[in-house]
Amino acid sequence: MKNWIKAACAAFVLTVIFSVIPFQADCRDIADNTFRLHILANSDSQDDQTLKLKVRDRVLSCTEQLFRDAPDKETAMRSAGEHLGEIAQTACDEVRANGCDYSVKAEITRMYFNTRHYDGYTLPAGMYDALRLSIGKAEGHNWWCVMYPSLCLSAAAEREDRAKRVYSEEEYDEVTDDSVAYKFKLVEWFEELQNLFR
Repeated sequence: MKNWIKAACAAFVLTVIFSVIPFQADCRDIADNTFRLHILANSDSQDDQTLKLKVRDRVLSCTEQLFRDAPDKETAMRSAGEHLGEIAQTACDEVRANGCDYSVKAEITRMYFNTRHYDGYTLPAGMYDALRLSIGKAEGHNWWCVMYPSLCLSAAAEREDRAKRVYSEEEYDEVTDDSVAYKFKLVEWFEELQNLFR
């Protein structure tokens, strides 16, 4: 009886793994076509979290045109890189306007994100290119959105149009269908398991 239970468990695990591998490839394609914004607050204090959101609003307002009409992710990333100093200064100006003297670091980086839901879209866990703003000690909760395709400030119809232009039909269905959220969690678990052996 024990051997039968072990065999059934092994079969289940193998079935899950083999069903996740093709889906994981789709998730990597989504990550490869996405450029994210990531803002880290100085701390989790109420004031620092409020400041983070004010910095977010100011930066998004000032950078909207940089990303709105980008034809591809590489152009969006290049534009962010060319304007990195201005973006950091904009964030720093907002910090100062709110009576704080925190430094602000702006960088383009490749980083791991867990599965995240944002305004009708669920993005799978994985490695993403991102514009990261670190305020002060950067020890507080973060905020994120998608700079390419430009989904941060756009109206719902514009977001849908932009996302459909960037993601394949299958990828678009995956990021907008809440019923695949459990698959994203399986991919996240699988990615974390793989990271243990890297």
